[in-house]
Amino acid sequence: MRVLIPLPDRDFDVTEVAVPWRLLTDAGHQVVFATERAGTRPAADPRLLTGVLFGRLGAEDEPKRFYEQLTAAPEFTATAAWSDVDVAAFDGLLLPGGHAPGMRQYLGSPELREQVARLWALGRPVGAICHGVLVLARTRDAESGRSVLAGRRTTCLPKYMERAAYATTAWRLGRYYRTYPAYVEDEVRTALDDPAAQFERGPRVLTRRGTADDDTHAFVVQDGTYLSARWPGDAYLFARRYVQLLQSTARA
Repeated sequence: MRVLIPLPDRDFDVTEVAVPWRLLTDAGHQVVFATERAGTRPAADPRLLTGVLFGRLGAEDEPKRFYEQLTAAPEFTATAAWSDVDVAAFDGLLLPGGHAPGMRQYLGSPELREQVARLWALGRPVGAICHGVLVLARTRDAESGRSVLAGRRTTCLPKYMERAAYATTAWRLGRYYRTYPAYVEDEVRTALDDPAAQFERGPRVLTRRGTADDDTHAFVVQDGTYLSARWPGDAYLFARRYVQLLQSTARA
């Protein structure tokens, strides 16, 4: 099956892209990356590769190895343009996240949201993690004019996590890890018909992550063909559940 993963030119999260890519390709699926302009070679937030502060707080070793493999993959350099992709040719869509300033190109693009709305309307599997949920919160249904998430259960980067990331790094990096003045959770909640019932924050965690073989500290929310997760610590579980969602859709 073919899965579309749009990306900004720079600053996406290492883990939230590399882990789903690795698990999708290992399961035999084709991943197509798209950037604003065709042929752009995108790049992850470099601080997550070297360590956000004093070599710490970055991506874990295995996702970094996956990212190194990804940068050598032909699909990573032969990117399509957001506006040129035929969404009907894809079996699913995956929207990764990231905190750093370059993410605004992707999170704020009306052009990308138009394509996302078209693919969403086809009812095919859509996965979003962390800031990636903002793309859906901002995407409007063509008929109703409401967010495509209006009636869905979802999670996203919780406010306490975003606040903690900012508090930990602001003394050195300023507002580098505050992508927007509003918290992601607050904006996502405003897109929902009944935030109290539909938004799921998940268990409270700050440092413990899910891994390739342990989902104890990971959390995702599935509502029909829509799957969401909170942060890089959910990436393995998120990717596995998304592969299962693709396969169940194919059988249907």
